[in-house]
Amino acid sequence: MTGGPAANRLPFTLPRLGLGTAPLGGLFEEVSDEEAAATLEAAAEGGMSYIDTAPRYGHGLAERRLGGLLPASAGAAPVISTKAGWLLRPRPDGSPGEVITDWTERGIRESLESSLARLGRSSVDILYLHDPERFPDEIRRTAYPAVRRLREEGLVKAIGFGMNHCAPLASYVAEFEVDVVLVAGRLSLLDHDALTEVLPTCARTGTAVVVGGVFNTGLLADPTPGAMFNYQPAPAASLERARQCRDLCEAYEVPLPAAAIQFPLLHSAVDSVVLGCRSAAEVTANVAAARFPVPDELWQRLARAGFVPERLLEERVG
Repeated sequence: MTGGPAANRLPFTLPRLGLGTAPLGGLFEEVSDEEAAATLEAAAEGGMSYIDTAPRYGHGLAERRLGGLLPASAGAAPVISTKAGWLLRPRPDGSPGEVITDWTERGIRESLESSLARLGRSSVDILYLHDPERFPDEIRRTAYPAVRRLREEGLVKAIGFGMNHCAPLASYVAEFEVDVVLVAGRLSLLDHDALTEVLPTCARTGTAVVVGGVFNTGLLADPTPGAMFNYQPAPAASLERARQCRDLCEAYEVPLPAAAIQFPLLHSAVDSVVLGCRSAAEVTANVAAARFPVPDELWQRLARAGFVPERLLEERVG
């Protein structure tokens, strides 16, 4: 294929900054209803007008909170994405039970219908197939055809994949016609894996890109002992690398989170960055970091230290 990047397939414009709701589902620690409400209110006030959720976030809790709280949020209706491929099976007493994979058309429809009921909506903007890297046969036979039909029926406006494994994600984008992908943890100051195949493939096919996990589960937000890195306690080498990155940023009087949030947006294929927040204070801090001026000199210094690929800066200048 020759020529420039393909036109974006999305039928709407993605906001540059979005709110991830895994923390509102209780990831790592509980969040009260009051804290969840304050978080969503702060997000609306701060312009985080894209909200990503999933049934697996707190066994439906994040979606239920969105359904109860979003109608009271200020401003225009946000872009909302949720996910399918895993079904919630509560215990007889109604408490959370197991989560099972189901990539059949009936399972995909049941997942979306349950999500819509929790969200109090008749449709959502984006439906991602959630963590499908181990199920290529099921995706081909049933799951992808199912989400295409849901899009044709108007229950969702756009379809795609949400995952943190780059090789299968790039393969899916190349094989299937999808509108958008969410790649988590693989495009950060500490991890450039998405640059190899995912972003070039998305640019070629006109697939929009949402990036999550820019802090790599917290390490790039606060590289202190006990910080998490990719959902596990950070190894000593990763902690030291994150501290080096922080020190470079501080030399230019730039907070590390500002560089971490803005880094993915250096790539022209990236449309949006989604940030998981568990409090209004985190929302306010992240919105401020997203707007904090990062001088070109710092990007160049980070590139020389290996935190930013040189070619991103060359493309940015060009």
